[in-house]
Order: sequence, then structure tokens, then C-alpha cells
Amino acid sequence: MPDVTEPGMSRLGTAYLRALQALGRRIPYGTNVYEREWDVLVVLDACRADLLRTVAPDIELFDSVSTVRSVGSSSSEWLENTFLDHPETAHTVMVTGNTWTDRYLDADAFAALDEVWKYAWDEDLNTVPAAAITDRAIAQTRRLAPKRLVVHYMQPHHPFVPDPLADDGGLTRTGSHSNTANPWVALRRGEVSPERVWDAYKANLRYVLREVKALAENVDGRIAVTADHGNLFGEWGLYGHPMHTPVPALLAVPWAETTGVNHGQREPELTPPEPLPVSRVYGAASDRDRLDSLGYL
Repeated sequence: MPDVTEPGMSRLGTAYLRALQALGRRIPYGTNVYEREWDVLVVLDACRADLLRTVAPDIELFDSVSTVRSVGSSSSEWLENTFLDHPETAHTVMVTGNTWTDRYLDADAFAALDEVWKYAWDEDLNTVPAAAITDRAIAQTRRLAPKRLVVHYMQPHHPFVPDPLADDGGLTRTGSHSNTANPWVALRRGEVSPERVWDAYKANLRYVLREVKALAENVDGRIAVTADHGNLFGEWGLYGHPMHTPVPALLAVPWAETTGVNHGQREPELTPPEPLPVSRVYGAASDRDRLDSLGYL
């Protein structure tokens, strides 16, 4: 677990955060992933580099985990700074569980944009299961053989699937607003320990890495694993991943590589309810409900 400041440091207040964000809007930072070599880019949402280094030896998928600087401190910022007006998107198939794509990406700019979150959302988990992303990535690879494939898993971003922290008083949902169920809010308030959240965060990474390993056994090519942004555990008195926040611990994201070899052992069964791009959100939860479940509203 990282060495962080005390929860009370967050009370530096919104003026402090806004000052940092004003700076973040003015300074360029990060390396666009298209400047690196990969055939398949796996994006682990909100994954810290030190977290992946901790878990990687048990997965036996990478030889090492290095660090690169992200182009955004939040998913929306990363999406804009990575894909907007980039010519390579025309050769890219993107399979994603991230709910910001509908607002920040143009489906027509991609070879295919498969927004799995619109039709494979799990109402009980309040997120997109990792297996759904893997299935669609395998299916798209076999159907289109894209030059570039981006596979954006929602994990290890909360909700934490294996350990949702539901028994912790600070994380019990009350009413319709998600902040009471947001681990970063509870951590900032001192209602749950950093160690408890870190363990749940780590378990969520282990959960998604099993699917990354399955993906690597069903696609061919050079696979890079990274994150759109990290997650603050109290560094600089901040928690979570606010937009335009140039804090090193938030922008330092992992970069690990492996080679995919398609053994053809997994047969995907999940299919979209309509031809891509999927035009609307399916299921009981609305677009806003899903953002709320992820702690964005």
C-alpha cells in the first residue's frame, strides 16, 4: 500500500483542488498511447502502477511493469486527449466498459466502437463484468482482425466486484446518491481504513487480470497493459481521480507488455442487441444511473 497522508488532509478544500485543476488545464502532460507499439491495448480503469507491480508476479503474465505518464487524470480527459481527431482511430476497434464513451467519443471515427456498458451492465454488481469485455474483444478480433484493438475494462475501478465493502458502515448506500457508497469519499472521511480499501482494490485487480490472461490466450499480437489514470489514496490531500489534476501519483500509470497467442479455446456468446454502434442504453439502469454507480455524480 502507498505511504499516504492522513484523511484530514482532504479538508484543504475545494479551493485547493480548483487551483490544482486550473494548473492542470494549462500544462500539457503525458504520452499518447498511439506513440507506442502495440496491437492490443488493454486499459485497466483507475489502476495504479504500484498496485499492478504488487499483483503481477502472481499472475505470471508480464516480465516487468514500468510506468508512463497518462494524458489525463480522469477517464473523460484521457478519452479526449487520446482519441479526439487522432487519425489512428480509423484503424482501431474499441471494446469498452467505460460509460464516458457516449459523451466523449464519435463512433464514426473508429473502425468499430463496441460500448459493452450499454447492453451488458450487471444490475447487481453495478458495473460491467470483466468477462463481458473479454468476450466482445475476442469476438471483434475474429470478426474484423483490426490493426489496433483497444480493450477497456472497468476494473479495478470501484465497485469492487470480489469485495464490495458492503459490510463497512461508511460504504452502505443510502438514498439514491452514490457518494455514500464511494470508497474514496468514505476513505477521505475516515470511515474506512486505507488498508481495507487497498485490499478490496487489489482483489478487484486480481479479478480483472484473470480475464486479461484469458484474452491473451485468444488473440494474437503484441499486448500492452496500461491504465487511463491512477487513483489517489490521500497524496496531496486528495482521493479518487478528479479531472485535470496534475498529481504525479495520479498520472503515473502502468505499462506492461506480453504476447498474445490465439489458442481458440474461448467461444464468446455475448452479442449486442443491435448492430454497432449501439444506439441506446439497455436495461433498467439509465446512463445517469450507471455514472452514479461508479461515483461520478
